[in-house]
Amino acid sequence: MHPPIPPSQYRDDIRSRAAYSEGAGIYRIIPRGVALPGSITELMALVRWAGQSGTPLVPRGAGSSVTGSNVGDGIMVDLTRIAPRTLEVDAATRQARTSAAVRAAELEAAAAPLGLRLPPDPSSSRFATLGGMVSTNASGARTVRYGSVRRWVQGLELVTADGDLIQLRRGEAPPQVPSIERFHRDVAPEIMAAADHIRAHFPKTRKNSSGYALDAWLESADLVDLVIGAEGTLGIVTRIEWRLDSAPPVKAGLRIALADLGRLAEAVEALLPLNPSALELLDRTFLDLVRATRPDAAPAGTESILLLEFEGTDEKVVRGTVGDAVRRMKHLALDISTGGTAEDETRLWELRHAASPIIADLPGGQRSLQVIEDGCVPVTRMAEYIVLVRGEAARLGLPVVIFGHAGDGNIHVNVLPDVDQPGWASDVSELYDRVTAGVIALGGTTSGEHSDGRIRAGALRRLYGHEIVDLFQRVKEAFDPAGILNPGVKLPLPHPTDPLQHLKVGVGAAPIPADIELALREIEKRGDYTRDRLAIADAES
Repeated sequence: MHPPIPPSQYRDDIRSRAAYSEGAGIYRIIPRGVALPGSITELMALVRWAGQSGTPLVPRGAGSSVTGSNVGDGIMVDLTRIAPRTLEVDAATRQARTSAAVRAAELEAAAAPLGLRLPPDPSSSRFATLGGMVSTNASGARTVRYGSVRRWVQGLELVTADGDLIQLRRGEAPPQVPSIERFHRDVAPEIMAAADHIRAHFPKTRKNSSGYALDAWLESADLVDLVIGAEGTLGIVTRIEWRLDSAPPVKAGLRIALADLGRLAEAVEALLPLNPSALELLDRTFLDLVRATRPDAAPAGTESILLLEFEGTDEKVVRGTVGDAVRRMKHLALDISTGGTAEDETRLWELRHAASPIIADLPGGQRSLQVIEDGCVPVTRMAEYIVLVRGEAARLGLPVVIFGHAGDGNIHVNVLPDVDQPGWASDVSELYDRVTAGVIALGGTTSGEHSDGRIRAGALRRLYGHEIVDLFQRVKEAFDPAGILNPGVKLPLPHPTDPLQHLKVGVGAAPIPADIELALREIEKRGDYTRDRLAIADAES
């Protein structure tokens, strides 16, 4: 049955479906069709039809999420063509109003001339849509000082699973529509009754984007907080109201090399009181990779590098803070480099991006897979987590590259298996299981800033226990009783599957036209997630 949108805005040919079968993560799942609604009215009609017909919908912006939340066995809903497109910045109130499909870089470009910015700065901001950032509660290097997206969202417009268009704003009563009535009648009392249990069992980490944010809702009573980080499973975000912040004019940087991983937590805890705007980690595994092209990446014997940024309005104060940081690190550091000019700043931070082109162009059958890529632990347990990942990967013969946000204890890992070698998939699966168990044992969360997607939905019961996950399920049922919005994302399907099924690599990968596979590989290598997927589909080779 054809969805109720103009025929020109729905495609079910194999080339179009193949072009949307991958995102930035590990999966390839060919959708049943691709819908490209041109207005919010058309999106509402599509959602109502999906509810009546029981057809799953997979909302998608740029496709840059690495968790598999942007692919699925349903109708792909490309949200990037919805008009009218809104991008308004109000300098007087330091607020912005945007469409969900506006990219973070576009908002940054509009706000910068007014001396404003949206502080969360994920590395994907060049192409990530703002709706996608809301859906994952995105973070970035500056989160250590400014928090994740949640702190900066004032209001949301979304289409519910019933097809209603609603506005949610902080501090205001939500509209009386069926989804919200179901939540307040059937679920909210249960969450409030379990408040002590929830607070006791949510991870005690500086960041957490796993599960629905019951803890944040208990603090605010704003449904905005449940929708943020829900990955399109509770409603499809169409517009966002943002709080912005002044862009500090003064910045200074610092690079610290540590010879002893065991003193990592001591170093980070000494630096956090100085309120850095960024505090990043490059592990020895990262440095080993980049030394192939940058032999001077770090002094010999370096176990990890900390990259810091300080910012403010007074140059003397910022420089003084850098000096304080240097004094605090003298007895810990193998080497310290400071950035006194904008050029120095750029030079210090270039190392953070040095691995990307190498990983994008790995030799032979070696591929980068984001499988255990978002663990977040208490800062005091960070070194233990790194040792765990290194050790399990070495035992299985899997190369890994480790880096992340040291100030938040959020560690990213790229696993680099050779997919031409027998047994690689079972080794990666074992690494996933062992590291998932390890991050939970360390009091951490499996998803610090990227959310659960498909890859970590099945780990929620291990992380939270049955009682809290049952509440998650009740929230989902209240907002989406027919289960049409991104099934298998955030919460596992009724019959859980292996999270490493449907990979885009290996002999089990779903076959797609060779030219489209090549084009998707180029998008992955170049990070070109603004590329039009239909243009790929229509470019017959």
